Amino acid sequence: MEHNAGKHRFLRNILVRVLLFGVLIIVLRFAYVVTITGESCDRGDFCFFSLPEDINLLIPSVGTGAASASNVVRSNSVDLSGGDLYTSKDWIKAVQFYSSIFQDLITEGYLASTSKSLCVESASGQDVFTLKEIGVEDSVGIFKKASKPLVIKGEGHRIPFDNNTFDFIFSGGGAINKSPRPVAFAAEIARTLRPEGFVVVHVSVNDTYSLNSFLDLFRSFKLVKDHDIEGYDFAIPDFREIVLKKERDFVLGHGPKEGDNKCLVPAHKRDLVRLAEPLILEEPLKPWITLKRNIKKVKYLPSMADISFKNRYVYIDVGARSYGSSIGSWFKKQYPKQNHTFDVYAIEADKTFHEQYKLKKRITLLPYAAWVRNETLSFEINGDPGKKEVTEKGRGMGRIQLVKASLGGKSDGEVDEIEGFDFADWLKNTVEERDFVVMKMDVEGTEFDLIPRLFETGAICLIDEIFLECHYSRWQRCCPGQRSSKYEKTYGQCLDLFSSLRDSGVLVHQWW
Repeated sequence: MEHNAGKHRFLRNILVRVLLFGVLIIVLRFAYVVTITGESCDRGDFCFFSLPEDINLLIPSVGTGAASASNVVRSNSVDLSGGDLYTSKDWIKAVQFYSSIFQDLITEGYLASTSKSLCVESASGQDVFTLKEIGVEDSVGIFKKASKPLVIKGEGHRIPFDNNTFDFIFSGGGAINKSPRPVAFAAEIARTLRPEGFVVVHVSVNDTYSLNSFLDLFRSFKLVKDHDIEGYDFAIPDFREIVLKKERDFVLGHGPKEGDNKCLVPAHKRDLVRLAEPLILEEPLKPWITLKRNIKKVKYLPSMADISFKNRYVYIDVGARSYGSSIGSWFKKQYPKQNHTFDVYAIEADKTFHEQYKLKKRITLLPYAAWVRNETLSFEINGDPGKKEVTEKGRGMGRIQLVKASLGGKSDGEVDEIEGFDFADWLKNTVEERDFVVMKMDVEGTEFDLIPRLFETGAICLIDEIFLECHYSRWQRCCPGQRSSKYEKTYGQCLDLFSSLRDSGVLVHQWW
């Protein structure tokens, strides 16, 4: 009997301990859901009762300038479906973040309870929800997929509202960084915002070049404030908050106006020049080796700055020769494009190379000679000393000169008449200030005519980066101790050309 009684007491103790352990687990789970995560207990996970439908969920302030009464998010204030989303930890954290942001904007006078407000690219609508909860009732969001009642269908580059509709527009989460059409994005904001209205953008900018490129998108706006802010989640990085005020109607410019030829390279471009690789100050004895090796030291602009806020990406090869000469062999393979697609213009007067460009996509061939005005020119092909130029691969470089000058002279090479065009004028009519423009120039000495013309017309300010081969009477590889007789300029004159470009704030590299 004692043996059986002892056995029963042992089993009873085991059962009591199991029950106590189970109760402890349930209590801990309940405490975690309600206290630690800040969630209500209507999720069905280890909860035994639901909170009343009209209960207020208190969300403490995480920033300055927010009154405690304004941090109460009422679950019944907006008719929302999908309750799990609106009581989730991520939702509440986002609402806390936006509540702090918007309360500060109200305190500073950029947002008011009467402001008709739009949140652009609002995927889940937390920002819209927060605006309504702090008293900005007339608020709506847009996203490519609607999430009613907070968010309707629309996109940043195609906002479905009339001109001058809103008093306040907000774009969070670095949406404009992700937009494939930042210029259209900014233009739509400018179109739908009323004069004197404010736009607040959370954008990722890490350098002065990208910041100024961003501000160039909003030329009808005045910069009011910008400062760095911390994101609210590891998936939401730190941003710069930029506040802009609309001053006039938005007009999309198209380069410098005719007659307005002067341009001043801005400071943020000059900063990049100071970071560039140094120029080779001493004339190289073996330029075919020194200059070619120097290419490896080049600091490309996209490796120093973010180029995301540009309207279009353009590469212009002046003196392109064959496709594989520089476009296919260098630009396509080596130039850091930051995943952007470039429109390519190949300017080549030598008809020998024209046929191969016909089948190349996104490449526009200009079968003329880049020059300082529109006129007929003499185009002469001369081979290097010691070489017999008979094939396309080994074809000599072409030089241009006025037809009148060539008629009285003698030439040992092939001479054709070609059409020259005003390169600077073409550039001003082809690209815009908001485009990112890279240029390579190899024009057999004509650079001493073209570069001054670019400055004279102001077209130089349209170019972000130049790769320039300067031609001078250099030492010859074929003939030790002899200089080339093809060019009259000296290395010192070339160095002066490079220095003058950099002193003017133009990012130029010595090319080969």
